Amino acid sequence: MLISKTWAVLGIGVAWGLSLTLAAPHASAQAKKDALILGMSLEPPGLDPTIAPAAAIGEITHLNIFEGLTRIQENGEVAPLLAESWTVSPDMMTFTFKLKQGVKFQDGTAFDSADVKYSFEKYAGEKSTNKRKAVFANMAKIETPDAYTVAISLKKPDPTLLFSLGENTAVITAPESSDTNATKPIGTGPYKLQDWVKGDSVTLVAAETYRDPAAIKIKTVKFRFISDQGAMVAAMRAGDLDAVPIGINGENVREFQKDKRFTVTVGSTEGETMLIINNKRKPLDDVRVRRALSHAIDKQAVLEAAAAGLGKVIGSHFPPHHPAYVDLTSMYPYDPAKAKALLKEAGVGNLELTLRLPPPPYARPIGEVVQAMLADVGITAKIESVEWAQWLDGTFKNKNFDLTVVSHVEPNDFVKYAEPDYYWQYDSKEAQALIAKATSTLDKAERTKALQDLQRRLAEDAVNVFLYNLPRPTVYKTGLKGLWVNAPIFVNDLAAVYWE
Repeated sequence: MLISKTWAVLGIGVAWGLSLTLAAPHASAQAKKDALILGMSLEPPGLDPTIAPAAAIGEITHLNIFEGLTRIQENGEVAPLLAESWTVSPDMMTFTFKLKQGVKFQDGTAFDSADVKYSFEKYAGEKSTNKRKAVFANMAKIETPDAYTVAISLKKPDPTLLFSLGENTAVITAPESSDTNATKPIGTGPYKLQDWVKGDSVTLVAAETYRDPAAIKIKTVKFRFISDQGAMVAAMRAGDLDAVPIGINGENVREFQKDKRFTVTVGSTEGETMLIINNKRKPLDDVRVRRALSHAIDKQAVLEAAAAGLGKVIGSHFPPHHPAYVDLTSMYPYDPAKAKALLKEAGVGNLELTLRLPPPPYARPIGEVVQAMLADVGITAKIESVEWAQWLDGTFKNKNFDLTVVSHVEPNDFVKYAEPDYYWQYDSKEAQALIAKATSTLDKAERTKALQDLQRRLAEDAVNVFLYNLPRPTVYKTGLKGLWVNAPIFVNDLAAVYWE
């Protein structure tokens, strides 16, 4: 059975969000350009997406430096990439891939089936820090009958495997260079690293080893790191940036829509923006306290403050465009009196909590609004603004927090609720069983029911305060073409970009 679309396997379709594009006069006087400067809010901790969870890594390296067997397209469908075709057994226990020939890594070494086997076995290994390690640990056997064939036998069926192999956690690396990819990335993609000036920028240049060099219109790309929203807006207006794929929020987006020098699109993402709760911290381990937090927050007001109302309020950890989505937004209406009653019932008074805010542009506005709303119900939230590296180490890794604000942008990341040691430290046998069902059953109806029951379980347990689906506002100079509007995954597919 030949399958070319994982969304078809999953029974998943995508209804994307609002798209706004301002018409502008054709920039006929503009000379043809082969360079691009992109603005990013966050600097990645490294450049290897297979060892660290930061989405900023993939925004620079995925589909540019590194490639996988499959690629996820803007519409969420799965297409061939390093694998030119594949077959899947009816029980979804064996996936056989035919690989592209003539592909080279950027150091000149040849790509073949041995690199695929090496990569996947490394990602499943004992020392692996790959955030999708479970995907590779489910591979019982990886066979390479010849240089361009890979057969993967699974321990249990995985109806999402083709999609997973298109994520940045599954890019193919070579034994010769894999261990240094965090600072000297080597892949098979159309671009290679020129330099990384820490605290300032990463520059990529077209790779002479790429199999189709003529298709690459942009020859040099600089990613500039600007964490301050005002500075990002100023740089864009001054012409120092050509585009900000994600990082300009709120009313600033509205202002750029009025300026004919720029084009603005607003698309959908997989991002669930949440007030994250440390479920093992007292008194947050009491569901009544967590429910009180949910009633204390006016989600629509948060959305207006952080994203000018461009996203959609959510009630659980699922994007609204997912076909299994259940609208649970009415479960916790904004009700300060109810929040106070729940806190009193739990025996909690004069509660003081830390609210740790990382640097993404949505986090600080959300934090200020949440702080004021919690104060209205008698909770003092002390804001601690931290840099991204501090957040990753102290909050994400060491779980040293009460509350934090972040968007989880990976597809199918509901699986994290099955991991008791994950940083929100939620431990529910019922949720774990539902996730196991949803990720293994081949029956579409059973999978949908499990996913919907999971959403209800997460909402009833008030694991986190589910705020809104992260919109993708992209601002760029009129005349630039090929940037994605929607983001089923967070990438900047530079090979598709060109100046008109």
